[in-house]
Amino acid sequence: MKSLCVLCLTLGALPSFGETRQTPVAPIALYTQFQEEPPQAVAEALHDELESIMAPMGLRFEWHSLTGVRGNEVAVELAVLTFKGRCDVASLLPHNSTPGALGWTHVSDGIILPFSDVDCDRIRSFVQKELLAVHTDDRAAVFGRALGRVVAHELYHIFANTAKHGSCGVGKAAYTVQELLSEDFQFEARESEALRTSKAHAVLERATRAPTE
Repeated sequence: MKSLCVLCLTLGALPSFGETRQTPVAPIALYTQFQEEPPQAVAEALHDELESIMAPMGLRFEWHSLTGVRGNEVAVELAVLTFKGRCDVASLLPHNSTPGALGWTHVSDGIILPFSDVDCDRIRSFVQKELLAVHTDDRAAVFGRALGRVVAHELYHIFANTAKHGSCGVGKAAYTVQELLSEDFQFEARESEALRTSKAHAVLERATRAPTE
């Protein structure tokens, strides 16, 4: 599979050597829009996987639909996620394709913007042969987990404010089918530290410590 860029992912393992979870800081608002709404099982697995990947860095999220935005919302940090295509496991075929970028983050004049796209059709095409080998009752959750990993990769670009990729783990430039579908896949140490020490993380921590009126 070829690597992608534009802060793209055709898509690192977090060291687990004694890494501890930090006290959660203020949540990041994630505003989502889906070309087609996903099944509940896919959405829940997507949310759970992102939390599993990001929690060791002390990051947590609140999910909102972009269609419900009134324009007066306030968020300390946010990102907008657009999911293209069908985010379900219907009509799978017994072969995979190499579709190109699975996700990408927008950049303007060298500035990383808080807008990312995730291509559900491409992800499904890339992993569908192996998904057919998964028990029917588990397919939606496994697919949702794969989507969560692509989302985590794009949010790494946004909140670590970097166009660079890691050499392995969630932060690397290209994933294998096995990495997308495996039970565990995390950031490696360098990318974890970049998120933990990022400006975005510092802003969230200050918001958590701010006295309430």
